[in-house]
Parts: sequence; structure tokens; C-alpha cells
Amino acid sequence: MSAAVDKVMGMVMDKPVVIFSKSSCCMSHAVKTLISSHGASPTVYELDEISDGKSIERALVMLGCREAVPAVFIGQRLIGGTNEVMSLQVRGKLVPLLRAAKAIWI
Repeated sequence: MSAAVDKVMGMVMDKPVVIFSKSSCCMSHAVKTLISSHGASPTVYELDEISDGKSIERALVMLGCREAVPAVFIGQRLIGGTNEVMSLQVRGKLVPLLRAAKAIWI
């Protein structure tokens, strides 16, 4: 694996929910709002605001994200982007996943 992939994995370690985002991306905003609406406090990395954002973006694609942002990790596991998170929500599986990752308690 590349150093950038290792860095991404280090950034999600020990955090229940991590969202890689871009501050100008409306889909990233929608995903952050949805997850926060359930009471979770995700760690958010705005790739357009950090120095090595481009290399992190490439690493997210290498990890399997079709589009680099938003990229959501729950319980240190890559969930995916907007489609995957919305699908979990519609199927009633997002809250149990957040609960299992200890991102929410209720």
C-alpha cells in the first residue's frame, strides 16, 4: 500500500465516524448533516483546506471510493460515498451501524 493510504488509515484510527469532504461539495454537506442529525459528531477532514488533500483524495480512490468525496468511514471501515450512506439510511441500517461504532448511544 502507498504512504497516502497508510496516512488515511491513520486518520480514521480510533475515531467512530470520519468524513473526508470538500467544503464546497453539496453532497458532502448533505452526508455530514444526515450523520450529525442522528447525534453523531463525525471527524471531518476538508480536503480542499489541508495541505496534502490531493494525495489523500487519490488514496481514497485507491481504497475503492468511486468519487473521492464524500468518503465516509464508520468504525474504521470504509462505507463509501453519498449513495452508500443514503442507501443505509433508507434501509434503516445507518443508525445501528453508528451505534455499533459507538458514535451514538441511543
